[in-house]
Amino acid sequence: MTEQVVIDVLSEAFYSSFYILLPILGVALVVGILVSIFQAATSIQEMTLTFIPKILVTAITVILILPFALDIMIPLTKKYFTIFITLIK
Repeated sequence: MTEQVVIDVLSEAFYSSFYILLPILGVALVVGILVSIFQAATSIQEMTLTFIPKILVTAITVILILPFALDIMIPLTKKYFTIFITLIK
């Protein structure tokens, strides 16, 4: 296994995970900002108010983005298994 193969495998894994996690983190960020604006406008300083909407919206986003994530992960996993099998032989 050469250094270039390792670099290619790790960079592809990094970018794939980045593409999968970016929408989830973006939605959590937007919801967090909206809840913070709501708290500032109403002067409600309840700590659990920030977590519950973020958890619910993030869970819904994960469920909705699952087909997109699987479309990225399945070919990548097949490719890695093929690479590793050829490297073991």
